[in-house]
Amino acid sequence: MDFLFRDELVHTPDLRHRLRRLRWFRMAFRKNAAVIADHYGYQFSIDETKLTRAFLNWIETVEQQKSYARIDRKDFIIFAAGLVLKELITEAPAAVCGQPQHGSSAKTEMQDIIAFWPEGFLYTNFCVGTIAAIYEQEFGTAARIDDCADDLRTWWSYRENVEEMPGYAIAFLDKFLGAEPNWVMPNLASARSAIRRAMIASRNNQRAISE
Repeated sequence: MDFLFRDELVHTPDLRHRLRRLRWFRMAFRKNAAVIADHYGYQFSIDETKLTRAFLNWIETVEQQKSYARIDRKDFIIFAAGLVLKELITEAPAAVCGQPQHGSSAKTEMQDIIAFWPEGFLYTNFCVGTIAAIYEQEFGTAARIDDCADDLRTWWSYRENVEEMPGYAIAFLDKFLGAEPNWVMPNLASARSAIRRAMIASRNNQRAISE
């Protein structure tokens, strides 16, 4: 997997806040589907009602935990994108239309993965590209994709697990980005290793100052 969608987003001003607007979120998701069509030949129909419901569910969930963004913003951005991924997989707003038309620009190394789960790839690519663009805007650094994201066996496990528990989508996104997955409580920002370490470090610093 690569950062196809990142190039479409990175020059969008104030991307993180724009994505929290329904109209812009829907437009960005459709643009992501167009990128997949151009590069891999898969066309998707989008159910706007389901997409809107995924967005509203995401906003409600992320608002409840947004205080953790102050503790570790980099990690919370990945977590928030994982929550988007979870809602997209749950609501399933996209469906493949017809047979894929592979053009000369198709990335053949990903064809088996996309053929196995085109909708899942669409949702995941949207979240990965968004993370990459926000990281570049806010931190001037590039996100990294782990080699497991190119492994069909990992995608078999990914699809099988999220069918049983959609929250595992958050953990798999962590895995794809080289972060430490939380397989026990993936839906809780407070249970993430990076945020827990930051909280402990902050308490230790406060204790040292008070002493």
